[in-house]
Amino acid sequence: MPLAHHYATVVTWTGNRGTGTSGYRDYGRDHDVTAEGPPPIAGSSDRTFRGDPERWNPEQLLLAALSQCHMLSYLHACADAGIVVTSYVDRAAGEMTTRAGSGQFTEAVLRPEVTVASPEMVETAVKLHDDAHHACFIANSVNFPVRHEAVVTAG
Repeated sequence: MPLAHHYATVVTWTGNRGTGTSGYRDYGRDHDVTAEGPPPIAGSSDRTFRGDPERWNPEQLLLAALSQCHMLSYLHACADAGIVVTSYVDRAAGEMTTRAGSGQFTEAVLRPEVTVASPEMVETAVKLHDDAHHACFIANSVNFPVRHEAVVTAG
């Protein structure tokens, strides 16, 4: 039987410049994302949509969630397989297209650079990215392709 997990966040708009949403250019896109426990995330919209480039936008947060989930699933798979990961960095990229006032992600590409403890671990470490992809809760929840282009080296 499936086990349900529940999550809660609060998004609070902080961009009222005194006249609310009286016009498209009259309000800020700034907001705070909070949850019980961690510190707030300062959010906005993408600069293209009049947002503050110094704050996280929803598209970046979605890509970060995909990257985090893959990494955590991968580290778990490696630990279970006896693969010792000593370093992991992912430089992920995503593409979103817009049309007629709407948009959607068309693809995300994860590019993890992984270092493992010994050369005999490299082949298995590369293969475990497929397992991690299938185990990732976030990748299983989106309606666009999530690919990974992993590089694994021994260090």
